[in-house]
Amino acid sequence: MRLSQNFTKTRKEAPADEQARNAQLLIRAGFVHKEMAGVYAFLPLGKRVLDNIAQIVREEMNAIGGEEVQMTVLQPRELFERTDRWDDAKVDNWFKTKLVSGAELGMGLTHEEPIVDAVGEFINSYKDLPIMVYQIQNKFRNELRAKSGLLRGREFVMKDMYSFARSQEEHAEIYEKVALAYARVYDRLGVGAETYRTYADGGIFTEKFSDEFQTLSPIGEDIIYVHEGKKVAVNKEVYTDENLAKLGLNKSELVEKRGVEVGNIFPLESKYTDALDVTYTDEDGNEQSIIMGCYGIGVSRLVGLLAEHFADDKGLVWPENIAPAKVYLVQIGQKSKEAADALYDELTGKGIEVIYDDRDERPGAKFADSELMGIPYRVTVSDRLLSDEKFELTLRSTGVTELLTHEALLAKLG
Repeated sequence: MRLSQNFTKTRKEAPADEQARNAQLLIRAGFVHKEMAGVYAFLPLGKRVLDNIAQIVREEMNAIGGEEVQMTVLQPRELFERTDRWDDAKVDNWFKTKLVSGAELGMGLTHEEPIVDAVGEFINSYKDLPIMVYQIQNKFRNELRAKSGLLRGREFVMKDMYSFARSQEEHAEIYEKVALAYARVYDRLGVGAETYRTYADGGIFTEKFSDEFQTLSPIGEDIIYVHEGKKVAVNKEVYTDENLAKLGLNKSELVEKRGVEVGNIFPLESKYTDALDVTYTDEDGNEQSIIMGCYGIGVSRLVGLLAEHFADDKGLVWPENIAPAKVYLVQIGQKSKEAADALYDELTGKGIEVIYDDRDERPGAKFADSELMGIPYRVTVSDRLLSDEKFELTLRSTGVTELLTHEALLAKLG
């Protein structure tokens, strides 16, 4: 990417109506555009970050046997009436629309019903199970409090997976397999040490606990109680003596923290499969209920969390594996242009993602933009450095700078 050809630009100030720091940084750096409260468009650099996070999630879901699909945003009213979830009194954050005929449709709030409807066509016997199906797709929720930037959106990108099992025992095995996959996702995103599997309310689906994955953060909306030794936590909503006894936890060992929910998994029992008449025939020819689980990760929410989590007073500081590029190449002076062009071609030819600041701007503006965008490595090519046959390499996370030969620079950047 040559910045001279990129339509976006950085800005010194975020919109006056944007209070969340994650959105302020992403807007200033040209990663997102705010359409309205809780609705953000991803611009070229932001889309790269979003896609990199989604790919990490995708790889871990595939690794445990998940099969990716893409379901529809528009959903038929009839399915949700059969599970008693169409009425706004039951689910109060629907976005709904109508066909010209007047027929009402739902808009991608969640996908339990459509997934069961689709998968149910292919389930007959015990030989067809278990199944894990997931998608990474935009969701729409009529949030009353869309005020935390990308952390609480009305339109957002989510990975939602649904499992179908023959028994509670098989469901439990899948459930724990997904929990371990989630831990790997957060490790790869650089927040594994700060992310806790958190016991939470099972809601209308089950009398059991559900599990949230909460990343410790001062901007978190949730109060959780952390057991640092066992690497688990309890959400305030279930923080009672009775529940702590069930979990084998002692109040004296728990520390109150704030967290951002970055994922959740919960049992669905057979609520949806029974309501939509999707069953299987066991080895003895008997009809049996199918046990479901649901597993969500807020992909665009993670963009917001990581933007704020890794930022400093100069701007964004992306981990290398999710940054929109590995290198921010700065060209300074007239004589260095040919060398900078050649280095850009050489690095991109090796598969290294580079943002090339070839604009006619002063050096200070280029350096400031590199820091605001949070690209892991900045390489400076200037007339002065070339006279010594050197390149300047600066690590964004630490600010440490080295002068390197061409060969040493290539070895450092891999």
